[in-house]
Amino acid sequence: MATNRRGVGLSAFTNAAIASDQYARHGQALRTSHAEALANQLSVFQAALHNFSLTHAKDIRSNPTFRAEFARMCNAIGVDPLAGSNVKGAGGSAVGGKGSVWAKMLGSSVNDFYFELGVRVVEVCRETRGENGGMLAVAELQKRITKGRAGLVGGGMEVTDDDVLRAIESLEPLDGMFKLQTLGGSKFVRSVPKELNKDQATVLEVIQVLSYVTISMLQANLDWERARAIAVIDDLVADSLVWVDSQAEETEFWSPASLHEGG
Repeated sequence: MATNRRGVGLSAFTNAAIASDQYARHGQALRTSHAEALANQLSVFQAALHNFSLTHAKDIRSNPTFRAEFARMCNAIGVDPLAGSNVKGAGGSAVGGKGSVWAKMLGSSVNDFYFELGVRVVEVCRETRGENGGMLAVAELQKRITKGRAGLVGGGMEVTDDDVLRAIESLEPLDGMFKLQTLGGSKFVRSVPKELNKDQATVLEVIQVLSYVTISMLQANLDWERARAIAVIDDLVADSLVWVDSQAEETEFWSPASLHEGG
């Protein structure tokens, strides 16, 4: 008995192509719909954040606690008010956030505050470079900024550690001239382009713990050859990163950055 079997004809391929095209158009429609919904939500969110920053502009600038909470809120939702800039550093790199989309949207409250603070960070680092060789403790930096310029009444800025750290981070595009570095558990801002090598960083960390070092101390505690210890100390002295006290029985080497922090 003959069996009536339907073969796979051209119509089957045509139907499959039509179905595939329909799925593709439906997927595109969903993507377009979702994109429009997200754009609308972002627009509403931007307006709310903009209004909030304008309404509380005075608190953001004058109240460190309120400013820190506002900054944390921005971080939580992936907003960096300091991102992007039209202020150029060396080599044409941008710094400070004066021209960013978020900065313009937020108004001048957050943006101008951190820009002014960044300028003060640069000024203090340059003013004290002869004292500390370009390694300034963040705590000392904060203290000097809060105190203000010498001879000026009311010239200080009420800032927190969080404010100072954010300002320093905004200066990183300046060809690496201002970077955060941790030594012995304390944070420092390095304002010289020269990177510390491992031996130099080790010696500075030891000074953070012991207050000072001598050549024999480095030999005994780090198991270094005398020549190695002398070479590292000579480099640090040349860069003004350590001070020399030759009045002791054995010459001692102190870090001016740790002296300011301890004071």
